[in-house]
Amino acid sequence: MAASELYTKHARVWIPDAEEVWKSAELLKDYKQGDALLQLRLDDGTDVEHKLDPKTKNLPHLRNPDILVGENDLTALSYLHEPAILHNLKVRFMDSKLIYTYCGIVLVAINPYETLPIYGADIINAYSGQNMGDMDPHIFAVAEESYKQMARDERNQSIIVSGESGAGKTVSAKYAMRYFATVSGSASETNVEEKVLASNPIMESIGNAKTTRNDNSSRFGKYIEIGFDKKYQIIGANMRTYLLEKSRVVFQADDERNYHIFYQLCASAQLPELKVLKLGQATNFHYTKQGRSPVIDGVDDAKEMVNTRHACTLLGISEPYQMGIFRILAAILHLGNVEIKDRDSDSSIVPPNNAHLTVFCDLMGVTYQDMSQWLCHKKLKTAAETYIKPIPKLQAVNARDALAKHIYAKLFDWIVDHVNKALRSTVSQNSFIGVLDIYGFETFEINSFEQFCINYANEKLQQQFNMHVFKLEQEEYMKEQIPWTLIDFYDNQPCINLIEAKMGILDLLDEECRMPKGSDDTWAQKLYNTHLNKCALFHKPRLSNKAFIIQHFADKVEYQCDGFLEKNKDTVNEEQITVLKTSKFELLVELFQDEEKATTPTGPPPGGRTRLSIKQTKTRPGQTSRDHKKTVGLQFRNSLQLLMDTLNATTPHYVRCIKPNDNKHPFTFDPSRAVQQLRACGVLETIRISAAGFPSRWTYQEFFSRYRVLMKQKDVLNDRRLTCRNVLEKLIKDQDKYQFGKTKIFFRAGQVAYLEKLRADKLRVACIRIQKTIRSWLLRKKYLRMRSAAITIQRYVRGYQARCLAKFLRRTQAAITIQKFQRMYRERKRYRRMQAASLVVQCMLRAYMARQKYQAMLREHKTIIIQKRVRGWLARLYYKRSLEAVVYLQCCIRRMRARRELKKLKIEARSVEHFKKLNIGMENKIMQLQRKVDEQQKDKKAMTERLNSLANSYSVESEKLRNEVERLRLTEEEARNNSNRITTLLEELARLKKELCDTQRDKRIIEEWADKYKLETEQLVAELKEQNSLLKIEKDDLNRLIQEQNQEMTEKMEKALAEETKQLECELNEERSRYQNLLTEHRRLEDRHDDLKEEMTLMVNIPKPGHRRTDSTHSSNESEYTYNSEFAEPEENARGAEDVTKAPLDMSLFLKLQKRVTELEQEKQSLQNELDKKEEQAYRARAREEDEQNRARGAELEYESLKRQELDSENKKLKNDLNELRKALSEKSPPGVTAPGSPAYKVIMEQLNSSNEELEVRKEEVLILRSQLVSQKEAVHQKQTMTEAMPCMEDVRKMKDAGEITQAYIALKESNRSPKFTSKPVAVSDLMSRIRLLESQLQTLRKSHENETEVLREELQSVKEDNNRQQQLLAQNLQLPPEARIEASLQHEITRLTNENLYFEELYADDPAKYQFYRISLYKRIIDLMEQLEKQDKTVRKLKKQLKVFAKKIGELEVSSQIENVSPGQIIDEPIHPVNIPRKEKDFQGMLEYKKEDESKLVKNLILELKPRGVAVNLIPGLPAYILFMCLRHADYVNDDQKVRTLLTSTINGIKKILKKRGDDYETVSFWLSNTCRFLHCLKQYSGEESFMKHNTPRQNEHCLSNFDLAEYRQVLSDLAIQIYQQLVKVMENILQPMIVSGMLEHETIQGVSGVKPTGLRKRTSSIADEGTYTLDSILRQLNSFHSTMCQHGTDPELIKQVVKQMFYIIGAVTLNNLLLRKDMCSWSKGMQIRYNVSQLEEWLRDKNLMTSGAKETLEPLIQAAQLLQVKKKTDEDAEAICSMCNALSTAQIVKVLNLYTPVNEFEERVSVAFIRTIQIRLRDRKESPQLLMDTKNIYPVTFPFNPSSLALETIQIPSSLNLLFLTRV
Repeated sequence: MAASELYTKHARVWIPDAEEVWKSAELLKDYKQGDALLQLRLDDGTDVEHKLDPKTKNLPHLRNPDILVGENDLTALSYLHEPAILHNLKVRFMDSKLIYTYCGIVLVAINPYETLPIYGADIINAYSGQNMGDMDPHIFAVAEESYKQMARDERNQSIIVSGESGAGKTVSAKYAMRYFATVSGSASETNVEEKVLASNPIMESIGNAKTTRNDNSSRFGKYIEIGFDKKYQIIGANMRTYLLEKSRVVFQADDERNYHIFYQLCASAQLPELKVLKLGQATNFHYTKQGRSPVIDGVDDAKEMVNTRHACTLLGISEPYQMGIFRILAAILHLGNVEIKDRDSDSSIVPPNNAHLTVFCDLMGVTYQDMSQWLCHKKLKTAAETYIKPIPKLQAVNARDALAKHIYAKLFDWIVDHVNKALRSTVSQNSFIGVLDIYGFETFEINSFEQFCINYANEKLQQQFNMHVFKLEQEEYMKEQIPWTLIDFYDNQPCINLIEAKMGILDLLDEECRMPKGSDDTWAQKLYNTHLNKCALFHKPRLSNKAFIIQHFADKVEYQCDGFLEKNKDTVNEEQITVLKTSKFELLVELFQDEEKATTPTGPPPGGRTRLSIKQTKTRPGQTSRDHKKTVGLQFRNSLQLLMDTLNATTPHYVRCIKPNDNKHPFTFDPSRAVQQLRACGVLETIRISAAGFPSRWTYQEFFSRYRVLMKQKDVLNDRRLTCRNVLEKLIKDQDKYQFGKTKIFFRAGQVAYLEKLRADKLRVACIRIQKTIRSWLLRKKYLRMRSAAITIQRYVRGYQARCLAKFLRRTQAAITIQKFQRMYRERKRYRRMQAASLVVQCMLRAYMARQKYQAMLREHKTIIIQKRVRGWLARLYYKRSLEAVVYLQCCIRRMRARRELKKLKIEARSVEHFKKLNIGMENKIMQLQRKVDEQQKDKKAMTERLNSLANSYSVESEKLRNEVERLRLTEEEARNNSNRITTLLEELARLKKELCDTQRDKRIIEEWADKYKLETEQLVAELKEQNSLLKIEKDDLNRLIQEQNQEMTEKMEKALAEETKQLECELNEERSRYQNLLTEHRRLEDRHDDLKEEMTLMVNIPKPGHRRTDSTHSSNESEYTYNSEFAEPEENARGAEDVTKAPLDMSLFLKLQKRVTELEQEKQSLQNELDKKEEQAYRARAREEDEQNRARGAELEYESLKRQELDSENKKLKNDLNELRKALSEKSPPGVTAPGSPAYKVIMEQLNSSNEELEVRKEEVLILRSQLVSQKEAVHQKQTMTEAMPCMEDVRKMKDAGEITQAYIALKESNRSPKFTSKPVAVSDLMSRIRLLESQLQTLRKSHENETEVLREELQSVKEDNNRQQQLLAQNLQLPPEARIEASLQHEITRLTNENLYFEELYADDPAKYQFYRISLYKRIIDLMEQLEKQDKTVRKLKKQLKVFAKKIGELEVSSQIENVSPGQIIDEPIHPVNIPRKEKDFQGMLEYKKEDESKLVKNLILELKPRGVAVNLIPGLPAYILFMCLRHADYVNDDQKVRTLLTSTINGIKKILKKRGDDYETVSFWLSNTCRFLHCLKQYSGEESFMKHNTPRQNEHCLSNFDLAEYRQVLSDLAIQIYQQLVKVMENILQPMIVSGMLEHETIQGVSGVKPTGLRKRTSSIADEGTYTLDSILRQLNSFHSTMCQHGTDPELIKQVVKQMFYIIGAVTLNNLLLRKDMCSWSKGMQIRYNVSQLEEWLRDKNLMTSGAKETLEPLIQAAQLLQVKKKTDEDAEAICSMCNALSTAQIVKVLNLYTPVNEFEERVSVAFIRTIQIRLRDRKESPQLLMDTKNIYPVTFPFNPSSLALETIQIPSSLNLLFLTRV
């Protein structure tokens, strides 16, 4: 094929780039032969010119078509070169987030630096048993392939994991071992797989460290052999280590750490058991602080220490040994802190009493003096004597560090040896899988001995890799029988010879080490002399004489010779080792018991790597001294050769780990670093070897399906091979570009791209032709449609114009007429308006002038009155002030005089003369006064007598005068009154005249006010009408709002109730699932128990040699193993022959399992109780939901009530306002204005009446609303009473009296405060109306109070009557019999409590909490009483049944006794009269009688030897269950509990036995599931319980069990049915499992929709249906078989639905899991295929009437995944649609599908990274499980709904074919 055919315009190529290594560009014009420049355009739009090499004329690499980009296998690419490989890896890693890619036989793993959810147990189960090419690349796929090849080929396997530090080698190896431990399990109960995994934490702690490239870098190489037995189960492991980096113990570079174990010890130094080590922080020790990075982000060293100790314990390292290890490690840290000082230039000394050296000696058990001496001295031996020589400080420090490294290396070897002992198995190993975790090719700025050894090892591994790849290519060509030539590939044997051959680099290095004065310089000169210019791979640097360059397979590496000799010698001071050997520390002595002597007396090297840590084999005595002198290089070469021998004896599998960037950024790709590693790890070499041959390979059917479009109809023949040959000869002229094999077509590199180009061109031409035809048809159709539309429009437009013209003429005529009358009307109206206006103006002007004159007169009159009043007030005020001033002045003067007089009197009273004057003549005066008194007494008597006489005369005279005066006074008053009357009349006359004037004036004022008030009233009425309308609107809004809120609340409550119900159902299903899982575990343990019993029996017997091997291709996914007893016997015989001493162990295991079975049974019972509690809680939760719903409805009703009250109060307020307005008009208006019949009165009253009527209508609406609320509240109240919910918070009756009055009063106060009616004319009337309203309300309150008092009296009377009625009922009950008395008393108590409930409901209406507490206690009492009543009824029925049985037995005994009492003579003597007795047809009771000795025969014939197929076809469904139950009925009838128990036990054991024997037969399991359920239903149907007797006929009720309650056995049968159901699901799953992926995903149900993409080296299952390939029809046929079999067996319909639902879940889960793990299946066309397949499954459900089974819902995740493959995936709207559509898929699943989406054709587009990020942002708030795959092992909890049988037991006939003739019908 000429270059001009490929390098055409728009062809894309790769050109070199300094930063990105390779850049993509597009040709701007065709390339022609001889062109020196290529015109290119980069992806960023830049145009460049690319110069071709003038010597080679090599064109740039062509880019693969977009359809091939992102392939799982790099060998599937058409163009195999470096830029294509790099771009494919980058696209998968950056865009699709895929870290694994195949490259032929190599798995390329890129470190994502991020934890990915792709290593869980679900992923392991998904890859288990799958072919390597069928699933996406994964480390689990490599592990599965190695495990499968080990089992199939019986050949040991190896997984070689390589890569540079930080590439993820250790993690990959760890996941591979985890896979083996999971899929294989262990052959014993010692958990070997856990020990194998537990070795990782130990080895990571002592062998891993933080470096600048990796936080957990392995600083040693290891090869782990995982051993398997003949069943391919893990039995043990062995570990070999290589080249531990000892120098890290004493030195770390910046930003690096020592080994993890040191930091874990320092972080746990505060633990009590570790305080003796005297440790502190890591920064306190020299060996742990040099890197200045003691902490790793996200790592807790203390927690890791706990994990390490736990792993040590699990591997058998006891606590004392662990403490010994920690002592040695702590001693190493203290040794690094020992300070050594210079004594002089040639000697050094350790300061005395050095604290760290003291601690070191204490921990190691050595003396301080010896250790301090040999740290600073060394011993020199000569032939004659020995010298002790001091050494300088530098050598002493080096010796100290060498000792620390040596101790750590010994401890490392001891731990590895101990781990191997713990992992070693006593059982013989059949095969193994080795996992090699070794360092990759290294090159640094300064490369030393360590890099030399690493690169030497990689050279050996690369050679083995190249040979293996070449061998596979050769085998493939020979298998396909195609001619092949020797492929030229890079052979690195010359490089290996340069290193390890005689006189090679290692040989010369060992020779120089043996020289007494050997040095690095002399060794370098020997290298130059030996290899320079003689070996093409060896070079010398230009500017150095101490370095050399080796051309490795990956790159040139320059090595510095400095330190090679010292690191190769690896010596340590022998005297220091001798001191350690004399230690009292046993573990330390054990480490050095086989210590070699130092090779030379020289000082130790400054650092380096050591020899491999493997256990040495036994040697001859003479060989010991030579072995002790082996150098590191020699030991490493020998161990490497041993490793290569092991790898060559196994089948290798390669994993190449790539480090994407040096900054440890997640999902960041550095092309330059990636290319460097790809060159170093051999991936590009694999590609080169593949490209040199035929890298692209197609089967004939795949080639025909893909390139069918390039063929003509005449080219298609029946023979696919001949068709492909003919087509290829036409398409590709050069026959060397392809070869035809037996089953495949082999293509050279680039040919598939050429074919793809031809295919794309053909499709493009076809698309253009289709587009041309469709566009022509669309435009023609559009033109015809437009022409037809134009004609129609024209027709309608013309008609419209004609109609418009006629209409215009008619309108013109009408307009003229209208104008004439309009103008006349307008002129007349204008004249009348002007006339009326003139009259109004005149009237108003005259009225205005009159009012002005009246106002002036009124003001003058009022002014005079005011002046008069003011002047009088001023005169009175002046007089009052003057009077007050005079009085005040008098008071002041009198007070002043009194004070003066008082003062004088006080002065006189104090003087003595005054007292003397007063006392002079006092006696005389007293005598005189006495005489005067006597005289006066005498005068008094005389005067008294005289006065008496005068008084009598005076009284007579005064009476006369009084009468006369009275008469005169009356006369005077009469005269005065007459004069006053005249004056009053005159005044009255003047007042009336004045009043007349005032009245006339007021009349005019009132008329004016009436006009004004009329306007205000009209405005007020208008406002009221407006308010009325607003109130109407508000009422409608409120009604609507109430309805909306009611509806919203109802929906919310229903939604909440549904969610709560769903949650409770989920919890119930979880509990059922846990319980059923425990049943499964219980069954497994029972099977294990039976197997162990058989094993013990076989061990007791003499075993026979030989064994029977299981299928080697089977890969178990379960941790336990259960196998058929038919296959177990020979295997157990073989095991017994191998190891007879295992019997005691199995006996202990048997006892342990027996104890475990007992515990599981107890746990099962507890879980059953918990399940019952959960169901009860679910019922309570439903009741609680109803309570909350009722509360919400009560709140709504309360809200509606408040709204109603507000409306009512508003209406009352308006009504009162109108009444007050009416009263004001009637009281204050003048008689003429407000008189009935006046115009103003009529207008106002009409408006007021209309407003009043409107208010009445509003009131009626409020009453209607109130009635509706009351009815709703009563309904809610009744419902609450039925469901025991909390009562409403508000009583309806409370709103009818006091509450309404209060609301009305508040509303009235608010209306009174309103400023609407505060005008002066209506103030008094308003006040009076309010007073009257308050009085009426007070009367209403009094009436309501009296009514309440009357109600209380009635209630008191009812209580008295109730008490009397109770006493009467009690007296009546005492006269009844005891049974009736109990029942009557219970019924009476229930009635009483119900009445009491109604009473307290009314009583506690205001306090819901008290009422709720009362209701709870009341219902508890009612429930207790009902339970007592039910118990009494059951007891009575049971006693009656027993009484009947005993009566029957007594009757039989009496008859037999009477017969026995008759003597023989009497019998003989009595005459016998022959009587003809007619035969009566026997009435069967539906029972079968059998003898106890026939029970085993019954179980054998009916269960063990019954063939399900014959019973299902010929007999009624469930016949064995009916027969067993009829036998059980007879045992119950005769009251034989032993017979009942043995029959049930034998039946259950028989079913278990037949299921264990034929558990893989679907028909058997289905048959006994159906019969077990039928037997369970019979036990329920005839149990005598009312809940199960509802659907029985009277005859069936007579057949109920009478003596025994078999509820416990029903539970046992239910558990057995669950176990059978789970076994049935497993059997069906095993049958369907091979069909699902092929039928649902791989097979093309719609032919031609999906294209086949090119495949790589890995085999991929073809999507073309060959013979033996499963299709969707296979799945449907199998489902039909399942369904028909279950129907024939009579399985319950509900149980069939559950089985179908489980099967559909398995189909959906397996299909979706494979879709998520297969990039080649995620395309648009595959989505269409899946949707079509799902529709076929749905159609099957419709045909079987199973759409209500819930099976369709289990396929919802698969349906949404198929829709996700088909929808648009570009814009934000598409993202929103995807988020709303894929609600059954998790976020991880959606993102995974989008990442895996791969276009099959070039017309499809890939999903952009930005779109995927948009999806992730939108879905980040989802709360869901992070698990990627669906759990295919999940089994829905099964339920067995009660399904009574209508079949009468007495009509069942037992066929003779069952061999049950020993049964007798009763």
